[in-house]
Amino acid sequence: MERSRAALTRLVNEAEQRLQPVYLRIAERVEYNQKRVLQAFQDANVQEHHFHESTGYGYDDSGRDALEAVYARVFHTEAAIVRPHITSGTHAIAACLFGILRPGDKLLYITGKPYDTLEDVIGSHGGGNGSLADFNIGYEHVPLKHNAPDWERIASRLDDKTKCVAIQRSRGYSRRPSFTVQEIADMVQFVKGIKRDVVVFVDNCYGEFVETAEPTEHGVDIMAGSLIKNPGGGFAKSGGYIVGKESLLEQVGGRLTAPGVSTEGGAMYGYTRDYFQGFFVAPHVVGEALKGAVLAASVLEELGFRTSPKWNEDRTDVIQQIDFESPELLIAFCQGIQAASPVDSRVLPEPGPMPGYEVPVIMAAGTFVQGASIELSADGPLRPPYTGFMQGGLTYSHVKIALISALDRMMSTGLLL
Repeated sequence: MERSRAALTRLVNEAEQRLQPVYLRIAERVEYNQKRVLQAFQDANVQEHHFHESTGYGYDDSGRDALEAVYARVFHTEAAIVRPHITSGTHAIAACLFGILRPGDKLLYITGKPYDTLEDVIGSHGGGNGSLADFNIGYEHVPLKHNAPDWERIASRLDDKTKCVAIQRSRGYSRRPSFTVQEIADMVQFVKGIKRDVVVFVDNCYGEFVETAEPTEHGVDIMAGSLIKNPGGGFAKSGGYIVGKESLLEQVGGRLTAPGVSTEGGAMYGYTRDYFQGFFVAPHVVGEALKGAVLAASVLEELGFRTSPKWNEDRTDVIQQIDFESPELLIAFCQGIQAASPVDSRVLPEPGPMPGYEVPVIMAAGTFVQGASIELSADGPLRPPYTGFMQGGLTYSHVKIALISALDRMMSTGLLL
């Protein structure tokens, strides 16, 4: 087995040398994004006193105001909400949908079905839990056609009741590619050309700082994401963000807190420094995760596995998809990632039920922050073709070490020779 591990290490090292031109392109994007984040900090005049904590109602929190000004500048929007009270990406998305939509309105997803965790928000599993369906808000999704928007069907589904068109940038647990910023811009132009007043919402989870522009620079009205993914930079312990038009964020703020309070209240509990610092280093951390994903794709392709994106394809998020074609190999890969984690490395993950999912899911995440997918993690539902999803990595070196650990674990099954 030692000789096998040595061979795997050589395989990874050789791939690493071939990938230097790709790493250089990633570094150029990191530098571009770092400059624009730095400029936003300077334009917002961030000062040391902005790091002080607030308590209680959180009124007149200048640090929170400065942080949200930085986010609005980076995402080129009128306003931003950046709060620890947002528990997840799903919560941020739900706040947007409930803030925008009213009884009788319709929500139209044009990128296929959204994440499984949104089914209860929409009301796909029945009523009674406070879902959109409980408030007589309609929902429809347009399946993709050859992994691209079905323009003809989208046009036929846009009607007078369609208040909000939703776009999911990342693939989630689906097998379609994630959508680039330019592809999202094309979607915005198409739907606005048919119904100018429709609100376009984007779920931006996993996509921040992967490209040199964000969807809100191309006509998107409102967008949301999680701080324990890309924009938190590994520093954020919880929270989410929402950026967009000020009038829409006022509505969303009323849903997030209460009408009349909206975004004026909400203490930051001493998290403001972490949010500032995490956002500042986020371009670099995203670059490290991208380099790790490219390395994993290159090595696994050489071993005969199907990956998406392929190592030489451009990327719009930090997720790496791998088809293992075997439940044993998917489980072994995730267990190898867990064994190379800094936290809970002796935990042996096994497939199990997860809220929002209909099949068992295996999840490896030895993270400092629970569920932080900007830290290295790997997971996947136990259904053919047994696709795994690797994402994150605070440092490239850790991803490389964990990849060798995962390959070693896969070899121990006897299915990887």
